[in-house]
Amino acid sequence: MAVTDAAIDKIKQMIVSGELAPGDRLPKEADLAERLGLSRNSLREAVRALSLINVLDVRQGDGTYVTSLEPRLLLDTMSFVLDLHRDDTVIQFFEVRRILEPAATAMAAEQMTEADIEELRVILESLPERPTVEELVANDLQFHHRIAQGSGNSVLCSFIESLSGPTTRARIWRGLTQEGAMDKTREQHTAIYEAIAARQADIARSWATVHVAGVESWLRRALELD
Repeated sequence: MAVTDAAIDKIKQMIVSGELAPGDRLPKEADLAERLGLSRNSLREAVRALSLINVLDVRQGDGTYVTSLEPRLLLDTMSFVLDLHRDDTVIQFFEVRRILEPAATAMAAEQMTEADIEELRVILESLPERPTVEELVANDLQFHHRIAQGSGNSVLCSFIESLSGPTTRARIWRGLTQEGAMDKTREQHTAIYEAIAARQADIARSWATVHVAGVESWLRRALELD
């Protein structure tokens, strides 16, 4: 493993230094191994590891390339790890959401174009009058995803997307068990939308905080009852 780690580090340094840029093809295996002072087996293990975390793209019959290195692509790995969370850690995911989503919402109020805001309105109004819990949660995810995109910060958006999965089950649970949860969600989404449309960043941030904190508070109480 130490030899493989060294190989990974050497390839990483080639990327960090700019010697290999996004989209570049790596030199042939034999040439790269000799140049880096590695065995071909160690190099293969390093390439395999880096391909698993979307740093490298191995194309059979064509060669190995550096990926686009976009945050969304690199953070896909974090999504996989977060999917393995235990139920007793879900509160911690909500705590992080409560920090990140209000910030993204405030940024969206300043960054979103009129066309972006119109898209957000369409998402908001696409929710049926009497939605199922599944429809409500799907709409909630889509609504918050569009706001995260609207923040203009791809790293922040990717982090928020990664946190959506671990909290989905709790959202469904709340929709099934808490009286008035559907109406409350619709009202808060409307308030968030209106603040963004009015370019009121502080108000948008406040409503986003209320929205996420409300689910978090309900979940804390529900877990205490259990």
